[in-house]
Amino acid sequence: MTAPVRFPRFFVTSPAPCPYLPGRSERKVFTELKGTNTDELNDALSRIGFRRSQTVAYRPSCIDCTACVSVRVVSNEFRPSSTQKRIWKRNRDLVVNVCKPWSTPEQFELLQRYLAVRHPGGGMATMDEMDFADMVEHTPVKSHVIEYREPTLDGSPGRLVGACLTDEQGDGLSMIYSFYDPQHETRAGLGTFIILDHIQRAAQVGLSYVYLGYWVEGSERMQYKVRFRPMEKLGRDGWERFEPAEQATAIERAVSLRRVRPGVESGVEGSLKDGIHGAQERYAHI
Repeated sequence: MTAPVRFPRFFVTSPAPCPYLPGRSERKVFTELKGTNTDELNDALSRIGFRRSQTVAYRPSCIDCTACVSVRVVSNEFRPSSTQKRIWKRNRDLVVNVCKPWSTPEQFELLQRYLAVRHPGGGMATMDEMDFADMVEHTPVKSHVIEYREPTLDGSPGRLVGACLTDEQGDGLSMIYSFYDPQHETRAGLGTFIILDHIQRAAQVGLSYVYLGYWVEGSERMQYKVRFRPMEKLGRDGWERFEPAEQATAIERAVSLRRVRPGVESGVEGSLKDGIHGAQERYAHI
């Protein structure tokens, strides 16, 4: 006798101020990631625009706004721009280690410095070391922390300059959250390098995509995501390629923004302190 299929229960949050677009409100639909087939469930949800945060998968469900668009880089067709080639060359000596999802004081200290410069006053600014441990270690799926360290002459662990919490999915790598030294004296473009490294890693093991989360047209800190080609975006009819002319226009807007606001480059954003964990009893079941 075949066991009955158990479909996940979905919930919706109450409206809250949008963290990306001033004057707008956001709402999320979410479900718990639990059970014996959690990896498969997470894979299926990611293909329809969900992101993971600890043991929850969520996606925007805003009433009058569709600005958040899921995007993914096609890893085996990726072609770096001249700027991305320079960033790769500048940072390719970094020692990269794929670690188990365990938090360390060194990672937390780097995250604090990153947030203080890139996102002061943001929702994650009040995170303590326990919050960070929850973010990294509470994962029901196959996850890693990928560390980026400076090389040393004796081969000992060098200075940690970047890290990324990454999920390995059936069709790609999902970058949950990356952070790095925002004021490094000689290593500009660390955020871009971490994405480039993930694209190369995915291609090397035959994974088709690198999931970057949501690209938000009009949000300064989300424009960097559109600079990786070729890219697919999730629309009403499923995943589709960015038209070259459309993406070129979006890239030009992102480049113009960097000229006006240098240092806008960010790590891949995750919704980590958004009030959805353990909140099923407070939100409407849908």
